[in-house]
Amino acid sequence: MSETHATVNPGAPVFPPGRYGRRREPGRRRPVLRALLVVALLAALGLGAAKLYSQYGDPDYRAEVITYTGITDSRVLVDFRVTVPPGGSATCLLRARAHDGAEVGHSEVTVTAGPGRRHVTARHEVPTTARPFIGEVLRCRPAG
Repeated sequence: MSETHATVNPGAPVFPPGRYGRRREPGRRRPVLRALLVVALLAALGLGAAKLYSQYGDPDYRAEVITYTGITDSRVLVDFRVTVPPGGSATCLLRARAHDGAEVGHSEVTVTAGPGRRHVTARHEVPTTARPFIGEVLRCRPAG
């Protein structure tokens, strides 16, 4: 006997028997499979991030200001130390700022470590357009 409008709840679709196969159970999910896929995706993203950081990150180039001296109306001498890979070289950007924080001069300098050495100590004069208050190293990157 086929279903009629009198035996079916209003709003429910009516399908001919045997025509569309067996219907799936509602609410049947696979949480373990979904969790494994999320874990695999996160692991792949983590490995990709680690590879890119090791390839393009430059944690070996660190600079620190030792002192800044020789302050006049037109210059400041900056003594700084740079950590580089053994025997490597770095290009550092030095900056001089006035008392109000405005940049009054900057200079780029390349330093090279001796064979087998990782630390370079250098002194560089930064020319300025006004009297500086401080001399600093903004960043160092591989020379080239």
